[in-house]
Amino acid sequence: MTHNAPSPAPASLTLLGAGAMGTALGRAWLAAGRPVTVWNRTPARTAALAAEGATVAATAAEAVAANRLVIACLLDDDSVGEALDGADLTGRDLVNLTTGTPAQGRARAARATARGARFLDAGIMAVPPMIGVPESGAYVFYSGSRPLFEEHRDTLAVPAGTRYVGEDPGFAALHDVALLSAMNGLFAGITHAFALIGGEEVAPQDLAPLLASWLTAMTPAVHETAERLSSDDYTSGVVSHLAMQAAGNGTLLRTAEEQGVSAELLMPYMDLMARRVAAGHGDEDGAGLVGLLRLPATETATATRERAADRA
Repeated sequence: MTHNAPSPAPASLTLLGAGAMGTALGRAWLAAGRPVTVWNRTPARTAALAAEGATVAATAAEAVAANRLVIACLLDDDSVGEALDGADLTGRDLVNLTTGTPAQGRARAARATARGARFLDAGIMAVPPMIGVPESGAYVFYSGSRPLFEEHRDTLAVPAGTRYVGEDPGFAALHDVALLSAMNGLFAGITHAFALIGGEEVAPQDLAPLLASWLTAMTPAVHETAERLSSDDYTSGVVSHLAMQAAGNGTLLRTAEEQGVSAELLMPYMDLMARRVAAGHGDEDGAGLVGLLRLPATETATATRERAADRA
């Protein structure tokens, strides 16, 4: 007679933060049968998760003490520091889902390690309605302790897909912000395009499919740029070189003026093109513009100090 071994109990976790994203994450784990202990600075915000079975902790320290796996999804890096200030992190696995910068991720990792914890930083590539919906395409970048990631991979994969991008704790935020920055540039172009047709007998709904298909057709430029940056070859096989593009910018600017539309969303990129052409690189494609954006180390350090002073 054989007896089936009982299934292991689902891994429990602590969730610090019950805002829109924290609540979406908590609901996904609860729906998957993961016991969740939740804490939020404003206790009333934990009500939704409590109603679905979460245990509410009175303090962040109490929440941290409840489970080995501790996940923070708070407003900002300062909020994470304040929440963890009185907690014992010894033996804890801390996963920070709070949006931050690469430098903040590295500093948070160093502080967590010094206090006896393993650490993962993360960047969520989703909005709350996408969490817990497999077909939404939501995923999260993770970087830091690989053993932590591997041990808790199944739990972390419940609310969204997982993409581990390296042991450097700053890499998750770096990937997150790189993608978000590209998105902002895309949105800037879309905004300008719709502004151009304002006041004309062109329906936004008619332009939308044309715009979407055109932008999709341009996406191979992402891979081409990566190849050129890796090879340091900006001239081979160029179809539309910078000199020609820069010359064509005049038409874009005159059209904006005729339509009564500000060119402020276009000018920064056009200025970079003009600088590169003036420096004798008119036969290149646009990959060489990346180098123009890289600030000297002294300027980067100064900018960092100025941001720190502004926060203070």
